[in-house]
Amino acid sequence: MMGASQNLLELVAVAQANAKTSEERISEILKLMDGQAGSDAQVAEHDAAIVSLEVAAVDIFSVFEARMQHHFRRGPFSRKLKSLLLESGQRDLADRVHQYYLAINVLKHGTGASYRELLKTPSPLFVVKPAEDLTADGAQAAASLVDVSVPGFFDGLTKTIIEAYQFLENRQVS
Repeated sequence: MMGASQNLLELVAVAQANAKTSEERISEILKLMDGQAGSDAQVAEHDAAIVSLEVAAVDIFSVFEARMQHHFRRGPFSRKLKSLLLESGQRDLADRVHQYYLAINVLKHGTGASYRELLKTPSPLFVVKPAEDLTADGAQAAASLVDVSVPGFFDGLTKTIIEAYQFLENRQVS
């Protein structure tokens, strides 16, 4: 249970390091493939690295929610955080928290309310893929609806988590 003794910032740093490894591997594989189809092994390794990033994104956001839930009495953490940020004049951070919350929901649950909201209001933070782009044989999981391999996705997610963490931890409760 080493994770339980680490604080959120330490867990984010570990997640960032692991994500960087996956991102570098994806980049290497894409360079080797050089626009070609790639071998079965390359495609499998590429897909595994993508899944690793997806899992890491869901995990770190879930840990963030769990570790910060104590700031709110009860109810949906991300909605309450967004409202508090908006009340505090932190519109940009509120918007980023909400967008990443939606993206993580799509990674976890596939098409649904969060997916429909992302399609209606595209975000510059990441790429959302239309469901019809997924292969019919299920080779791409529903999680692939959000492209976590886009440069900056994981860094943006963790930057948002850190800023929201600092906001919550530093605010004065009256």
